[in-house]
Amino acid sequence: MTTSPAETGRMKLRPSFWRNFWSNAIFAPRTSLSFMRFDFIVGQIFVLSFTQMLFFAYVAALAQNATTPVSYVVVGNAVATMTYATVFAVCGTTDSEKSSGTMEHLLVSPANRIALYLGRGLVPLLVALATVSVSLTYAVYVFHAPFPASAVLPAIVSLVLTVVAMVGFGLLLAGVALWLRSSNQLANIFLFIGFVLAGANFPLSYLPVSLQWAGELLPLTWGIAALRASLAGAPTSTLLFLWGMTGLEAVVAYAAALGLWQVFERRAARTGSIVRF
Repeated sequence: MTTSPAETGRMKLRPSFWRNFWSNAIFAPRTSLSFMRFDFIVGQIFVLSFTQMLFFAYVAALAQNATTPVSYVVVGNAVATMTYATVFAVCGTTDSEKSSGTMEHLLVSPANRIALYLGRGLVPLLVALATVSVSLTYAVYVFHAPFPASAVLPAIVSLVLTVVAMVGFGLLLAGVALWLRSSNQLANIFLFIGFVLAGANFPLSYLPVSLQWAGELLPLTWGIAALRASLAGAPTSTLLFLWGMTGLEAVVAYAAALGLWQVFERRAARTGSIVRF
């Protein structure tokens, strides 16, 4: 089967998937992620994570609840600190493209949409891994959370899966933000929802059943549970179930993100919100 000259020309104009992916990942810090300056990233990794954990550790110490000791709370918040990079930063790419006036040009380009969306999530993914690694160091050496040597490998698997799933969740929200004036409100809503529904500071069993179900829809919930199970030396079957649920949340988040981008891209173009910031 032969291709026409016109089809051949279109194929040459369309860059490859991996070229799109790596180009967007490399240049994102200068374009859609330009707000993530070096001082911003350092503050997020070393300062913001520590202040968040310190605040909730003091709350847990004052509460003196045997079910939620300080070690329980700091581990949950160590995982939750990745939300700033995976949700706020990824959502912020939409605002950045709108404010710089490049969103409408990006959407009419022949570039592969999947490569573009996944590429812009690579830097936040790496920053999130660095943030949660430093946060766990604080949890162990400052707040004395137990971390046995046998838990190192399961903990790494849990954190990598959680970060990947949370970047997908951030891309999902970024698709919705395409239709909104700004993504900040949306990111803030889900940041604080995560504190309540993801089990970072207390078990989900404390919540009404309906809110427990809502919490189970968040990838952060399963990631926190997987890390706590890893540190507690849970059996392999339990870890595999939690990792499977985290991976499932990641697949659903990325699939929904790509679908929603198409839906809200058309809606934003129709209503004019694609250039509204």
